[in-house]
Amino acid sequence: MNDMVNSPAHYLQKEGDIECIDAMIQVFGIEAVEQYARINSFKYVWRHRYKHPEDPKIDRAKGLWYFRFGEGDDPRNDK
Repeated sequence: MNDMVNSPAHYLQKEGDIECIDAMIQVFGIEAVEQYARINSFKYVWRHRYKHPEDPKIDRAKGLWYFRFGEGDDPRNDK
């Protein structure tokens, strides 16, 4: 099942199971990626009514996901 909030299929590389956000941590460091996540959270909440007008909850949930990640709480660990 494709979880569009917590682990969208398009976030996985075709060569393996590493997600882009994990590669970003390796390249830029956790502090930079957490800051990026907080900024990305703002973006998702800002435009939540426009990207998916039929279901704005998708982008609100994505905003929450990125906010949590930005605060050091990786939502992928909820599984």
